[in-house]
Amino acid sequence: MARGSSASLGGQVAVITGAGRGIGAAIATRLAELGATVVLCGRRRALLEATADRIARVPGKAEAVECNVTELASVQALAAQVERTYGRVDILVNNAGIGGFNQPLHEVPPDAWDAILNTNLRGVYYGIRCFAPMMIRARRGDIVNISSLAGKNPLPNGAPYAASKWGLNGLTYSVAEELRGYNIRVSVVCPGSVETELSPHPGRDAAKMLQPEDVAHVVAMLVTQAPRSFASEVLLRPTQKP
Repeated sequence: MARGSSASLGGQVAVITGAGRGIGAAIATRLAELGATVVLCGRRRALLEATADRIARVPGKAEAVECNVTELASVQALAAQVERTYGRVDILVNNAGIGGFNQPLHEVPPDAWDAILNTNLRGVYYGIRCFAPMMIRARRGDIVNISSLAGKNPLPNGAPYAASKWGLNGLTYSVAEELRGYNIRVSVVCPGSVETELSPHPGRDAAKMLQPEDVAHVVAMLVTQAPRSFASEVLLRPTQKP
């Protein structure tokens, strides 16, 4: 785990969920630039391979592994593969998420509610359940959960998404206290609107919106902090309102 001022992640292994595109791909690329071997996780192998190809040109080290974070067996298989291949995990970035921003809650079908909560919240639980034991044994690690400012503010017509992110924030604060005695730092990043494929942002100036690389920059800062401290929460906003 990076615990010095050199901002190098050489020799470390980072697992990033939802790494096929957008924020996850940007985070994976940035950590690879810092020297980490990155394990790219997601449901679509073609997207993961595309991210891996971009990282190879950094040059960096990346491995693409299909994984569905809503299925415990899939995440368990991922953790077992990481342990067999690398014998360690230093960084876990729980980034996989889906949106839903166009319906009042009373019109949301139960299957849409389940899909959002299972991915955005249950998936993080599965990730921590499967990877934290490796970090506990090593007595080191960084876990970064990607949330949203929707986990801090009302989001009309996006209540399931907001609920998942409010829940993720509470999960993060609690797990941080559970694991800090093992020298494991658990942080949450809450970006505002980011220009990705997750959701449309009609009427907004894309040039003023946050970019995936902005979130990646924050994650890199979190995992390269000095050992005596950790930022438990980062609220990330654009300089100019889009």
